[in-house]
Amino acid sequence: MLRNFIITGLFCCAASTLFSRSLQKTRYKDPVYTDIRITQNISYVSDIPDGVKPKYYRLDLYEPENDSSVSRPLIIWIHGGGFKFGKKRSRGIPVWSKQFAQRGYVCAAINYRLSKQNTLSDREALIRACRDAMEDAGKVIDFFKKNQALYRINTGKIILAGNSAGGMVSLQAVYSNDYLMASENKITDAPPGDDSFNTGRIAAVINFWGGIFDSTWLRNAHVPVVSVHGNKDRIVPADNPGKGICGSIIIHRVADALHIPNSVKIYNGFAHELQKPFNPLWAGKAARTRWTEAGNFAADFLYQELFVKKTAGN
Repeated sequence: MLRNFIITGLFCCAASTLFSRSLQKTRYKDPVYTDIRITQNISYVSDIPDGVKPKYYRLDLYEPENDSSVSRPLIIWIHGGGFKFGKKRSRGIPVWSKQFAQRGYVCAAINYRLSKQNTLSDREALIRACRDAMEDAGKVIDFFKKNQALYRINTGKIILAGNSAGGMVSLQAVYSNDYLMASENKITDAPPGDDSFNTGRIAAVINFWGGIFDSTWLRNAHVPVVSVHGNKDRIVPADNPGKGICGSIIIHRVADALHIPNSVKIYNGFAHELQKPFNPLWAGKAARTRWTEAGNFAADFLYQELFVKKTAGN
């Protein structure tokens, strides 16, 4: 009788320990916060140039509620839309901002200047628009570095992220620069030569169905990249540079050759924005589920690269 009682007690203790371990969650890897605080329309530029609408220089800040950390990684989310459409609350941006804020990140979903030119058919207009967006992203980085104490930002862990055009901005901002972008298309107002890259000291890039103009630019920095793409994407092909943009599969292949930490998740049979077919005006529940999966994939990659490996001293 006593023996059975002891065995039962030990079993219950073991089960309780295993259950409690299963409930343990790790910041940055798992969702550890339920409530998110959103502060809308923060201006990240104090002196707005003439002729530019103030809305282009605003961001929404997503923070975990009741978070006491004084040094938090920041993800700057840059929306898509071909550099002509979109805003900080478009498509998956609120999904990912909330998703990562629940893991303990601070997320800034930003607006940026949009082009009035036909960026979808005019390469020079596309590059000019991307340059403008890169400049605006740089202003966001400067804003948070100047206000790091107020927003409790770890400026050594700033991540650029975006979908479609936003992914392109994120990649170019790290692996290219204004001079190289201008020279790429022989733009006449190219600035003086400059061989500096990743001046914002970005720690990682999240690229959702975006691309880089020239895959050889990846040799210009050594910054981890995580990508998600549909293999039927015709807007930004994942593995066909014919449109002048190198998508996620090409980035993965070149990054591997250069020993740049990277990972890619390919959705077979899906088009742009992980839809089938791509619809720029509407996204259903299934597409949003895939966006959430993309966020989980990116979160796992960032946790390993920025926290596990860094802690281990790799």
